[in-house]
Amino acid sequence: MAVDLEQLYREDFYAWLRAQAGALRRLEAERWNGPLDLPRLAEEVEDLGSEQKHAVESQLRRLMQHLLKLEHSPAADPRAGWLNTVDDAREEIGARLTRSMRPEIEDVLNKLYAHASRKARRDLLAYREREAADALPAENPYPLDRLIDEGWYPPNRHGLIDEA
Repeated sequence: MAVDLEQLYREDFYAWLRAQAGALRRLEAERWNGPLDLPRLAEEVEDLGSEQKHAVESQLRRLMQHLLKLEHSPAADPRAGWLNTVDDAREEIGARLTRSMRPEIEDVLNKLYAHASRKARRDLLAYREREAADALPAENPYPLDRLIDEGWYPPNRHGLIDEA
């Protein structure tokens, strides 16, 4: 079992955290009488897992916001910064997204897109790009595999080409 936990820790930190929180809760239920504050430890371990998931969600919102601007904005000037933000967000997601977290992330991807789309719209309007803001899709056009594909950037609708 120790080898399995060690492997799980290395390969899927999120699943390991959930397993550890469950083990702590089982010890508490068995009324283990050791020197550990089991309910709070379990809560802290669960919170650490939640923080990992929230970090991925935050980076996905940021990623989608900038992908939308890359795809829809006719402006050439801020594009290099958007590309860097996309790359940074993908790096952060890659460091935290695990196999066990993935289904939970896919379940909230459309909600994350709605937030990202609102922010992208505000940004485009701030650049006085109403046509681009109005062209943003109502539904999420980006599946998770595409979002985390480090080699993929959306084609710009105005023919701009990036050196990625």
